[in-house]
Amino acid sequence: MTCWYEGPLAAFDTETTGVDVETDRIVSAAVAVQDAPGTRPRVSRWLVNPGVPVPAEATAVHGLTQEYLQRNGRWPSPVMEEMARALGEQAAMGRPLVVMNAPFDLTLLDRELRRHRGSSLDRWFTSAPLCVLDPRVLDKHLDRYRKGRRTLTDLCAHYEVVLEGAHDAAADALAALEVVRAVGRRFAGRLERLSPAELHTLQTGWHAAQARGLQAWFARSGTEETVNPDWPLRPELPAAA
Repeated sequence: MTCWYEGPLAAFDTETTGVDVETDRIVSAAVAVQDAPGTRPRVSRWLVNPGVPVPAEATAVHGLTQEYLQRNGRWPSPVMEEMARALGEQAAMGRPLVVMNAPFDLTLLDRELRRHRGSSLDRWFTSAPLCVLDPRVLDKHLDRYRKGRRTLTDLCAHYEVVLEGAHDAAADALAALEVVRAVGRRFAGRLERLSPAELHTLQTGWHAAQARGLQAWFARSGTEETVNPDWPLRPELPAAA
């Protein structure tokens, strides 16, 4: 029987105007689908004119200028629906969805849907539940005592995954997918008996524990930053907030 990490996987990634899921916008995104290791992936890409200024520091990361997006990007409303529909289709086909740091990308897409469509991401998963594999959460739980950062670039280096064109949504999605396959192979003894659905549930608790640990470290170091324990999607803030 083929283990989940040797079977079909999809991956999702975004590039954005910043790092605040409540106020920043998506400027590009990609969904990559691979039926098995080594097979040619199928990639869908989106380029978005966010309708708001694109900060220079964001452009420095992904290379997309405000002028380029105004000329070549599409208006957000239809694009956000297309992205959500694409993720819903992957869920309906039973493919686990790889999302590096899922609470960022999925929450940002949810907020964009609310902003432009008066909808939410949840409504696209009423017939088939979203099943997420987050390489950051998996790696931090399975190799928790390893020192060092755990960005996608760091994980690619650690698991010997080639990352060509970092901070391109398609390249990052494909790299995250390969990292998850590599994590599965390296920790097969602990993962092969678990289904992706079971792993999704487990990651909810793993991420919450990791958030509590980071919050405690911030408290000891005198940092006022707060860490959100919700995974893979942060709940909508109350209107008063």
